[in-house]
Amino acid sequence: MCNSNVKSAGGVAQIDGRPVLQPAGNRVAAPEGARPLKKSLQKSLSMPASLDNAAATTTCTATPENTRASDFARAAAAALLPPPTPASVNAKATRVAGAKVASARAAATAAAMGSLDRSRKPAKKAGGAVLPVVAFAGLEAYEPAGSIAAAQREHAALAQAQRKMRIAHYGRTASFSRVEGKVSATATGTAELVTGHDEKRCSFITPYSDPLYVAYHDEEWGVPVHDDGLLFEMLTLSGVQVGADWTSILKRRHVYREAFSGFDVDAVAKYTEKQMASLSAEFGLDLGTIRGAVNNACRITEVRKDFGTFGKYVWAFVNNKPLSPSYKYSRKIPVKTSKSESISKDMVRRGFRFVGPTVIHSFMQAVGLTNDHLVSCPRHRVCSSSA
Repeated sequence: MCNSNVKSAGGVAQIDGRPVLQPAGNRVAAPEGARPLKKSLQKSLSMPASLDNAAATTTCTATPENTRASDFARAAAAALLPPPTPASVNAKATRVAGAKVASARAAATAAAMGSLDRSRKPAKKAGGAVLPVVAFAGLEAYEPAGSIAAAQREHAALAQAQRKMRIAHYGRTASFSRVEGKVSATATGTAELVTGHDEKRCSFITPYSDPLYVAYHDEEWGVPVHDDGLLFEMLTLSGVQVGADWTSILKRRHVYREAFSGFDVDAVAKYTEKQMASLSAEFGLDLGTIRGAVNNACRITEVRKDFGTFGKYVWAFVNNKPLSPSYKYSRKIPVKTSKSESISKDMVRRGFRFVGPTVIHSFMQAVGLTNDHLVSCPRHRVCSSSA
C-alpha cells in the first residue's frame, strides 16, 4: 500500500515518519503538482474547531495558502458538527452576557483599586512585596438585580426596619407603679387604686362577652341554691345547654319559664302528651326536651317523698357544704368530676333524663354545689361566704 507521505532515500523509505525497507522498483516519484497537506490542515480535519482556532492564532505569518487551508478546515469541521438548537443558542448568549458582566466587574474593580492607589500609599510587607487593596463596596452596584445576594440584602434590610419599628413602640403601653401593696394605674391619667393582687373576673369573661352572660356570672353562677323550683330550672337549662352556649340559653330563658309554668315542679309533672305537643309547636321547643323536663319533674316528686325536698337530696352529696377546688386558671376547670359522676349514676338509677356527668357538673356549678370561680375572681370569696 502506497502513501502520499513517502520519502525515500536509497532502499529505505519513510512511511508516516517510520523507516520502511522496500525494493527499488517500488519507489515512485511524487508528481510535481501534488504537494503534501499542511500540518495545520491535517490538525483541523482531525481536531475540534476550538483547537483549530487556537492553532491558527499561533501561526506567525498569514499567507494566502494558509488562509485557504484554514478556511477549508473550518468549513469541514462545521459540516461535521450537529446543527444548532435553541438551547445551544441560549446557552451561548448566556455565556456571552456572563463574559460581558465579568469584564464590567473587572473594570470596576480595577477603577476602584486605581482610585484607592492614588489616594493611599500601598502597604508593603517586610520583604518589599506590595499588598493589593481590594474594594468590595463598589461591587454591589454591578451585581445583577435578580441575584440571590440582592434578595438576601433586601430581606435583611426589611427585617431590620421591622425590628426598629418594634423597638420604637416599646414602653407605649399602660405603665403601672406599685406603692405600698397597691397598684396605681397611670395610663389613663386618673389615679385609680386597685387591691393588691389585681382582682378581675374569671378569664372566660372577656370584654366581648354578652352583658346578659356577664350579669349571670356576677349574680347567679356559683351562688348556693336550695329552692326546688330554681334547682329544677337550672337542671333543665343545663340539659338544654349541651351542644350550645350559655348566652343563647339565657336569651331564651323567659321562653322556657313560660313553657314550663315558671318551673313549677307539681304543674309540670301533670303535663299530658297533648299539652307537650302543643307547647312544642307554640314555643318552638324540641319535643324530646319537653318530655325530659316533664319526666324529671315526676322524678323530683318521688325524691321529695324520701328526702323531703329536692334540695336536701342534691346537697347531701357534698355534705351540705360547697366544694371549693380553688382553680387559678380556667383551663384547669374540668368538664366533669368524680363527684358529678356519682351524682349522675344515682339520678339515672332513679329515672332522671339528661343527667350525664358533664350536665351534672354544669348543674353543680350553676347552683353552687361547687365554687368553680377562679381564685382571682371577686365572686369566689362572695360565693364562699354565702355558703
